[in-house]
Amino acid sequence: MSTERTPVGQTEFVIMMATLMSLMALAIDTVLPALPDMGAELGTAAETDNQLIISFMFAGLGLGQLVYGPLSDSIGRKRAVYVGIFFFVLGSLLSLIATDFETMLVGRTLQGFGAAATRIVTVALVRDSLSGRAMARVMSFIMAVFILVPMLAPMAGQVILYIGDWRLIFVFFLVLAAVACGWFGIRQPETLPPQKRRPLSVSGISGGVWTAASNRVTLGYTIATGFVFAPFLSYISASQQVFQNLYGVGDAFVFYFAAGAGTVGLSSVLNGRIVMRYGMRRLLRLALAGQVTASLILIAWMSATGAEPGIVGWMCYLMVCFFGVGMLFGNMNAVAMEPMGGNAGAASAFIGFFSTVVGMPIGVTIGLLMEATVLPLPIGFAICSSLALVIARWADKGLPERPVGVPG
Repeated sequence: MSTERTPVGQTEFVIMMATLMSLMALAIDTVLPALPDMGAELGTAAETDNQLIISFMFAGLGLGQLVYGPLSDSIGRKRAVYVGIFFFVLGSLLSLIATDFETMLVGRTLQGFGAAATRIVTVALVRDSLSGRAMARVMSFIMAVFILVPMLAPMAGQVILYIGDWRLIFVFFLVLAAVACGWFGIRQPETLPPQKRRPLSVSGISGGVWTAASNRVTLGYTIATGFVFAPFLSYISASQQVFQNLYGVGDAFVFYFAAGAGTVGLSSVLNGRIVMRYGMRRLLRLALAGQVTASLILIAWMSATGAEPGIVGWMCYLMVCFFGVGMLFGNMNAVAMEPMGGNAGAASAFIGFFSTVVGMPIGVTIGLLMEATVLPLPIGFAICSSLALVIARWADKGLPERPVGVPG
Protein backbone atom coordinates (compact mmCIF):
# COMPACT_ATOMS: atom_id res chain seq x y z
CA MET A 1 0.00 0.00 0.00
CA SER A 2 1.33 3.44 -0.91
CA THR A 3 2.40 5.69 1.99
CA GLU A 4 2.79 8.85 -0.10
CA ARG A 5 1.00 11.87 1.28
CA THR A 6 -1.73 13.36 -0.91
CA PRO A 7 -0.69 16.89 -1.93
CA VAL A 8 -2.52 19.71 -0.21
CA GLY A 9 -5.02 21.28 -2.61
CA GLN A 10 -5.94 24.96 -2.63
CA THR A 11 -9.21 24.40 -0.76
CA GLU A 12 -7.55 22.48 2.07
CA PHE A 13 -4.68 24.99 2.13
CA VAL A 14 -7.07 27.94 2.46
CA ILE A 15 -9.06 26.24 5.24
CA MET A 16 -5.91 25.13 7.06
CA MET A 17 -4.37 28.59 6.96
CA ALA A 18 -7.66 30.13 8.07
CA THR A 19 -7.85 27.63 10.95
CA LEU A 20 -4.39 28.59 12.16
CA MET A 21 -5.20 32.28 11.92
CA SER A 22 -8.47 31.57 13.72
CA LEU A 23 -6.63 30.76 16.94
CA MET A 24 -6.04 34.49 17.19
CA ALA A 25 -9.65 35.41 16.42
CA LEU A 26 -11.01 32.79 18.79
CA ALA A 27 -8.77 33.95 21.62
CA ILE A 28 -10.03 37.50 21.08
CA ASP A 29 -13.74 37.03 20.42
CA THR A 30 -14.80 33.95 22.38
CA VAL A 31 -14.15 35.74 25.67
CA LEU A 32 -16.30 38.78 24.78
CA PRO A 33 -19.52 37.52 26.43
CA ALA A 34 -17.49 36.55 29.51
CA LEU A 35 -15.80 39.93 30.09
CA PRO A 36 -18.20 41.09 32.83
CA ASP A 37 -17.84 37.77 34.73
CA MET A 38 -14.06 37.78 34.30
CA GLY A 39 -13.77 41.37 35.50
CA ALA A 40 -16.00 40.74 38.52
CA GLU A 41 -14.09 37.63 39.61
CA LEU A 42 -10.64 39.08 38.96
CA GLY A 43 -11.37 42.42 40.63
CA THR A 44 -11.22 45.11 37.94
CA ALA A 45 -11.63 48.65 39.23
CA ALA A 46 -13.98 49.81 36.43
CA GLU A 47 -15.95 48.06 33.71
CA THR A 48 -13.94 49.77 30.98
CA ASP A 49 -10.85 48.03 32.41
CA ASN A 50 -12.28 44.76 31.09
CA GLN A 51 -11.36 45.98 27.60
CA LEU A 52 -7.70 45.46 28.57
CA ILE A 53 -8.30 41.69 28.43
CA ILE A 54 -8.71 42.24 24.69
CA SER A 55 -6.11 44.99 24.30
CA PHE A 56 -3.31 43.03 25.99
CA MET A 57 -3.98 40.16 23.61
CA PHE A 58 -3.29 42.59 20.76
CA ALA A 59 -0.17 43.89 22.56
CA GLY A 60 1.28 40.37 22.63
CA LEU A 61 0.24 39.89 19.04
CA GLY A 62 2.09 43.02 17.97
CA LEU A 63 5.27 42.04 19.80
CA GLY A 64 5.15 38.49 18.47
CA GLN A 65 4.82 39.66 14.89
CA LEU A 66 8.25 41.26 15.15
CA VAL A 67 9.77 37.94 16.24
CA TYR A 68 8.20 35.21 14.14
CA GLY A 69 8.92 36.61 10.70
CA PRO A 70 12.72 36.54 11.10
CA LEU A 71 12.44 33.32 13.10
CA SER A 72 10.52 31.63 10.29
CA ASP A 73 13.12 32.89 7.78
CA SER A 74 15.78 31.16 9.90
CA ILE A 75 14.29 27.89 11.16
CA GLY A 76 11.53 27.39 8.60
CA ARG A 77 7.83 28.18 8.56
CA LYS A 78 6.61 25.02 10.31
CA ARG A 79 8.99 25.18 13.27
CA ALA A 80 8.10 28.84 13.83
CA VAL A 81 4.43 27.87 14.00
CA TYR A 82 5.23 25.18 16.59
CA VAL A 83 7.05 27.75 18.75
CA GLY A 84 4.07 30.07 18.55
CA ILE A 85 1.56 27.39 19.48
CA PHE A 86 3.72 26.53 22.52
CA PHE A 87 3.41 30.13 23.80
CA PHE A 88 -0.30 30.17 22.95
CA VAL A 89 -0.83 27.07 25.06
CA LEU A 90 1.29 28.51 27.88
CA GLY A 91 -0.76 31.73 27.86
CA SER A 92 -4.02 29.77 27.80
CA LEU A 93 -2.93 27.73 30.83
CA LEU A 94 -1.91 30.86 32.75
CA SER A 95 -5.23 32.54 31.95
CA LEU A 96 -7.08 29.39 32.98
CA ILE A 97 -5.59 29.41 36.50
CA ALA A 98 -5.49 33.22 36.96
CA THR A 99 -6.84 34.48 40.28
CA ASP A 100 -6.12 38.18 39.77
CA PHE A 101 -6.39 40.64 36.90
CA GLU A 102 -2.63 41.13 36.51
CA THR A 103 -2.04 37.39 35.99
CA MET A 104 -4.83 37.32 33.43
CA LEU A 105 -3.20 40.17 31.48
CA VAL A 106 0.14 38.31 31.46
CA GLY A 107 -1.60 35.19 30.19
CA ARG A 108 -3.42 37.12 27.51
CA THR A 109 -0.20 38.77 26.40
CA LEU A 110 1.43 35.34 26.05
CA GLN A 111 -1.59 34.09 24.14
CA GLY A 112 -1.26 36.99 21.72
CA PHE A 113 2.49 36.48 21.44
CA GLY A 114 1.91 32.85 20.49
CA ALA A 115 -1.00 33.55 18.13
CA ALA A 116 1.24 36.00 16.27
CA ALA A 117 3.08 33.04 14.77
CA THR A 118 -0.06 31.76 13.08
CA ARG A 119 -0.78 35.26 11.79
CA ILE A 120 2.68 36.11 10.48
CA VAL A 121 3.83 32.72 9.24
CA THR A 122 0.54 32.15 7.43
CA VAL A 123 1.14 35.29 5.35
CA ALA A 124 4.72 34.16 4.67
CA LEU A 125 3.51 30.70 3.63
CA VAL A 126 1.14 32.27 1.10
CA ARG A 127 3.83 34.67 -0.12
CA ASP A 128 6.25 31.74 -0.61
CA SER A 129 3.89 30.33 -3.23
CA LEU A 130 2.05 33.33 -4.72
CA SER A 131 2.49 37.01 -5.55
CA GLY A 132 0.57 40.08 -6.65
CA ARG A 133 -3.15 39.79 -7.30
CA ALA A 134 -3.10 35.99 -7.07
CA MET A 135 -1.80 36.40 -3.52
CA ALA A 136 -4.47 39.03 -2.79
CA ARG A 137 -7.13 36.64 -4.11
CA VAL A 138 -6.04 33.71 -1.92
CA MET A 139 -5.55 35.99 1.10
CA SER A 140 -9.08 37.30 0.62
CA PHE A 141 -10.48 33.76 0.62
CA ILE A 142 -8.41 32.93 3.72
CA MET A 143 -9.71 36.06 5.40
CA ALA A 144 -13.28 35.15 4.42
CA VAL A 145 -13.02 31.76 6.14
CA PHE A 146 -11.15 33.40 8.99
CA ILE A 147 -13.94 35.93 9.45
CA LEU A 148 -16.51 33.17 9.89
CA VAL A 149 -14.80 32.46 13.21
CA PRO A 150 -15.54 35.87 14.77
CA MET A 151 -19.16 35.36 13.70
CA LEU A 152 -19.37 32.14 15.69
CA ALA A 153 -16.79 32.72 18.44
CA PRO A 154 -18.93 34.90 20.75
CA MET A 155 -21.79 32.42 20.32
CA ALA A 156 -19.41 29.62 21.29
CA GLY A 157 -18.36 31.65 24.32
CA GLN A 158 -22.00 32.20 25.28
CA VAL A 159 -22.74 28.47 24.97
CA ILE A 160 -19.72 27.64 27.12
CA LEU A 161 -20.98 30.09 29.77
CA TYR A 162 -24.30 28.23 29.81
CA ILE A 163 -22.39 24.98 30.46
CA GLY A 164 -19.82 26.25 32.95
CA ASP A 165 -17.87 29.36 33.93
CA TRP A 166 -15.47 31.51 31.90
CA ARG A 167 -12.46 29.29 32.69
CA LEU A 168 -13.91 26.57 30.47
CA ILE A 169 -13.32 28.91 27.51
CA PHE A 170 -9.57 28.55 28.00
CA VAL A 171 -9.89 24.75 28.06
CA PHE A 172 -11.63 25.14 24.70
CA PHE A 173 -8.61 27.10 23.41
CA LEU A 174 -6.22 24.34 24.50
CA VAL A 175 -8.19 21.68 22.63
CA LEU A 176 -8.37 23.76 19.46
CA ALA A 177 -4.64 24.52 19.56
CA ALA A 178 -3.88 20.79 19.73
CA VAL A 179 -6.17 20.02 16.77
CA ALA A 180 -4.81 22.84 14.59
CA CYS A 181 -1.20 21.97 15.37
CA GLY A 182 -1.75 18.30 14.56
CA TRP A 183 -3.46 19.01 11.23
CA PHE A 184 -0.79 21.50 10.20
CA GLY A 185 2.05 19.22 11.25
CA ILE A 186 0.72 16.22 9.32
CA ARG A 187 -0.57 17.85 6.13
CA GLN A 188 1.35 21.06 5.38
CA PRO A 189 4.77 20.72 3.74
CA GLU A 190 7.57 23.17 4.53
CA THR A 191 7.61 26.02 1.98
CA LEU A 192 11.04 27.45 2.85
CA PRO A 193 13.80 24.97 1.97
CA PRO A 194 17.02 25.01 4.06
CA GLN A 195 19.09 26.55 1.25
CA LYS A 196 16.87 29.66 1.27
CA ARG A 197 16.93 30.23 5.02
CA ARG A 198 18.79 33.08 6.67
CA PRO A 199 20.84 32.91 9.86
CA LEU A 200 19.03 34.40 12.85
CA SER A 201 21.05 37.42 13.95
CA VAL A 202 20.49 40.97 15.11
CA SER A 203 22.11 42.29 11.94
CA GLY A 204 20.02 39.98 9.79
CA ILE A 205 16.79 40.98 11.51
CA SER A 206 17.61 44.68 11.41
CA GLY A 207 18.64 44.38 7.78
CA GLY A 208 15.39 42.67 6.82
CA VAL A 209 13.31 45.17 8.76
CA TRP A 210 15.25 48.06 7.23
CA THR A 211 14.63 46.68 3.74
CA ALA A 212 10.90 46.76 4.45
CA ALA A 213 10.96 50.12 6.26
CA SER A 214 12.99 51.83 3.53
CA ASN A 215 10.60 50.77 0.77
CA ARG A 216 8.10 53.57 0.19
CA VAL A 217 5.22 51.28 -0.76
CA THR A 218 5.75 48.84 2.12
CA LEU A 219 6.21 51.58 4.71
CA GLY A 220 3.28 53.65 3.48
CA TYR A 221 0.82 50.80 3.36
CA THR A 222 2.03 49.52 6.74
CA ILE A 223 1.22 52.88 8.34
CA ALA A 224 -2.09 53.00 6.49
CA THR A 225 -2.92 49.51 7.77
CA GLY A 226 -2.27 50.74 11.31
CA PHE A 227 -4.80 53.53 10.88
CA VAL A 228 -7.34 51.06 9.46
CA PHE A 229 -6.71 48.73 12.40
CA ALA A 230 -7.20 51.39 15.11
CA PRO A 231 -10.99 51.94 14.98
CA PHE A 232 -11.57 48.26 14.29
CA LEU A 233 -9.68 47.38 17.49
CA SER A 234 -11.71 49.91 19.47
CA TYR A 235 -14.95 48.37 18.19
CA ILE A 236 -13.89 44.84 19.17
CA SER A 237 -12.70 45.93 22.62
CA ALA A 238 -15.82 47.96 23.42
CA SER A 239 -18.47 45.94 21.54
CA GLN A 240 -19.74 43.95 24.53
CA GLN A 241 -20.01 47.10 26.61
CA VAL A 242 -21.72 49.08 23.83
CA PHE A 243 -24.28 46.47 22.82
CA GLN A 244 -25.14 45.22 26.30
CA ASN A 245 -24.87 48.45 28.31
CA LEU A 246 -25.75 51.24 25.87
CA TYR A 247 -28.24 49.30 23.75
CA GLY A 248 -29.36 46.72 26.32
CA VAL A 249 -29.47 43.75 23.93
CA GLY A 250 -28.38 41.22 26.59
CA ASP A 251 -27.32 37.80 25.31
CA ALA A 252 -28.43 38.81 21.79
CA PHE A 253 -25.13 40.73 21.64
CA VAL A 254 -23.54 37.70 19.98
CA PHE A 255 -25.93 37.94 17.02
CA TYR A 256 -25.28 41.64 16.46
CA PHE A 257 -21.55 40.97 16.65
CA ALA A 258 -21.94 38.10 14.18
CA ALA A 259 -23.77 40.37 11.74
CA GLY A 260 -20.85 42.79 11.74
CA ALA A 261 -18.31 40.01 11.32
CA GLY A 262 -20.41 38.50 8.53
CA THR A 263 -20.26 41.79 6.65
CA VAL A 264 -16.46 41.68 6.77
CA GLY A 265 -16.50 38.10 5.52
CA LEU A 266 -18.90 38.88 2.67
CA SER A 267 -16.74 41.80 1.61
CA SER A 268 -13.61 39.63 1.71
CA VAL A 269 -15.25 37.03 -0.55
CA LEU A 270 -16.36 39.73 -2.98
CA ASN A 271 -12.87 41.22 -2.96
CA GLY A 272 -11.40 37.84 -3.85
CA ARG A 273 -13.67 37.67 -6.87
CA ILE A 274 -13.17 41.20 -8.23
CA VAL A 275 -9.61 42.14 -7.22
CA MET A 276 -8.12 40.57 -10.35
CA ARG A 277 -10.35 42.79 -12.49
CA TYR A 278 -10.27 46.10 -10.64
CA GLY A 279 -6.97 45.97 -8.76
CA MET A 280 -6.00 46.26 -5.12
CA ARG A 281 -5.35 49.98 -4.99
CA ARG A 282 -8.59 51.07 -6.63
CA LEU A 283 -10.68 48.90 -4.31
CA LEU A 284 -8.97 49.99 -1.12
CA ARG A 285 -9.31 53.67 -2.03
CA LEU A 286 -13.03 53.22 -2.63
CA ALA A 287 -13.36 51.40 0.69
CA LEU A 288 -11.58 54.16 2.61
CA ALA A 289 -13.67 56.84 0.93
CA GLY A 290 -16.83 54.95 1.84
CA GLN A 291 -15.82 54.73 5.51
CA VAL A 292 -15.05 58.44 5.67
CA THR A 293 -18.36 59.38 4.00
CA ALA A 294 -20.50 57.14 6.23
CA SER A 295 -18.70 58.37 9.37
CA LEU A 296 -19.12 62.05 8.51
CA ILE A 297 -22.84 61.52 7.87
CA LEU A 298 -23.31 59.84 11.26
CA ILE A 299 -21.24 62.49 13.08
CA ALA A 300 -23.31 65.25 11.46
CA TRP A 301 -26.58 63.52 12.41
CA MET A 302 -25.51 62.98 16.04
CA SER A 303 -24.30 66.58 16.31
CA ALA A 304 -27.55 67.96 14.86
CA THR A 305 -29.89 65.83 16.98
CA GLY A 306 -27.82 65.41 20.13
CA ALA A 307 -28.97 61.80 20.23
CA GLU A 308 -27.44 58.36 19.94
CA PRO A 309 -28.33 56.34 16.83
CA GLY A 310 -30.86 53.58 17.34
CA ILE A 311 -29.70 49.98 17.13
CA VAL A 312 -30.84 49.69 13.48
CA GLY A 313 -29.05 52.87 12.44
CA TRP A 314 -25.95 51.85 14.40
CA MET A 315 -25.83 48.46 12.71
CA CYS A 316 -26.29 50.01 9.26
CA TYR A 317 -23.35 52.32 9.91
CA LEU A 318 -21.18 49.47 11.20
CA MET A 319 -21.94 47.32 8.18
CA VAL A 320 -20.86 50.07 5.78
CA CYS A 321 -17.56 50.46 7.66
CA PHE A 322 -17.01 46.73 8.02
CA PHE A 323 -17.68 46.17 4.33
CA GLY A 324 -14.75 48.51 3.81
CA VAL A 325 -12.65 46.63 6.35
CA GLY A 326 -13.14 43.42 4.38
CA MET A 327 -11.75 45.13 1.29
CA LEU A 328 -8.88 46.78 3.14
CA PHE A 329 -6.96 44.24 5.19
CA GLY A 330 -6.28 41.70 2.45
CA ASN A 331 -5.49 44.31 -0.20
CA MET A 332 -3.31 46.49 2.03
CA ASN A 333 -1.26 43.53 3.23
CA ALA A 334 -0.85 42.28 -0.33
CA VAL A 335 0.26 45.71 -1.61
CA ALA A 336 2.69 46.12 1.30
CA MET A 337 4.15 42.63 0.75
CA GLU A 338 4.35 42.83 -3.03
CA PRO A 339 7.87 44.39 -3.22
CA MET A 340 9.20 42.01 -0.54
CA GLY A 341 9.42 38.69 -2.37
CA GLY A 342 12.87 37.73 -1.07
CA ASN A 343 12.26 39.21 2.36
CA ALA A 344 8.80 37.82 3.13
CA GLY A 345 9.30 36.80 6.76
CA ALA A 346 10.99 39.97 7.99
CA ALA A 347 8.65 42.12 5.90
CA SER A 348 5.58 40.39 7.31
CA ALA A 349 6.99 40.90 10.81
CA PHE A 350 7.61 44.59 10.17
CA ILE A 351 4.15 45.13 8.69
CA GLY A 352 2.39 43.34 11.52
CA PHE A 353 4.40 44.91 14.34
CA PHE A 354 4.56 48.47 13.08
CA SER A 355 0.90 48.60 12.05
CA THR A 356 0.02 47.42 15.57
CA VAL A 357 2.29 50.08 17.10
CA VAL A 358 0.50 52.71 15.02
CA GLY A 359 -3.01 51.45 15.60
CA MET A 360 -3.14 50.07 19.14
CA PRO A 361 -2.76 53.29 21.19
CA ILE A 362 -5.38 55.01 19.04
CA GLY A 363 -7.74 52.04 19.19
CA VAL A 364 -7.45 51.62 22.98
CA THR A 365 -8.09 55.34 23.49
CA ILE A 366 -11.18 55.32 21.28
CA GLY A 367 -12.53 52.23 23.07
CA LEU A 368 -12.08 53.73 26.55
CA LEU A 369 -13.95 56.86 25.44
CA MET A 370 -17.02 54.81 24.46
CA GLU A 371 -18.35 54.44 27.99
CA ALA A 372 -21.49 56.53 27.52
CA THR A 373 -21.67 57.25 23.77
CA VAL A 374 -20.78 55.64 20.45
CA LEU A 375 -19.63 58.96 18.94
CA PRO A 376 -15.87 58.30 19.40
CA LEU A 377 -16.05 55.39 16.93
CA PRO A 378 -17.32 57.31 13.85
CA ILE A 379 -14.92 60.13 14.71
CA GLY A 380 -12.11 57.56 14.85
CA PHE A 381 -13.15 55.98 11.55
CA ALA A 382 -13.40 59.36 9.84
CA ILE A 383 -9.97 60.56 10.96
CA CYS A 384 -8.11 57.25 10.63
CA SER A 385 -9.57 56.36 7.22
CA SER A 386 -8.76 59.83 5.91
CA LEU A 387 -5.17 59.52 7.11
CA ALA A 388 -4.91 56.03 5.60
CA LEU A 389 -6.15 57.35 2.25
CA VAL A 390 -3.64 60.22 2.24
CA ILE A 391 -0.76 57.91 3.18
CA ALA A 392 -1.71 55.32 0.56
CA ARG A 393 -1.64 57.99 -2.12
CA TRP A 394 1.76 59.15 -0.84
CA ALA A 395 3.07 55.57 -0.98
CA ASP A 396 1.96 55.21 -4.59
CA LYS A 397 3.45 58.53 -5.66
CA GLY A 398 6.12 58.08 -8.29
CA LEU A 399 5.00 54.59 -9.33
CA PRO A 400 4.83 54.11 -13.11
CA GLU A 401 1.44 54.81 -14.64
CA ARG A 402 -0.49 51.74 -15.74
CA PRO A 403 -1.81 51.56 -19.28
CA VAL A 404 -5.43 52.56 -19.78
CA GLY A 405 -7.71 49.61 -19.00
CA VAL A 406 -5.23 47.91 -16.68
CA PRO A 407 -6.56 47.93 -13.10
CA GLY A 408 -4.33 49.52 -10.47
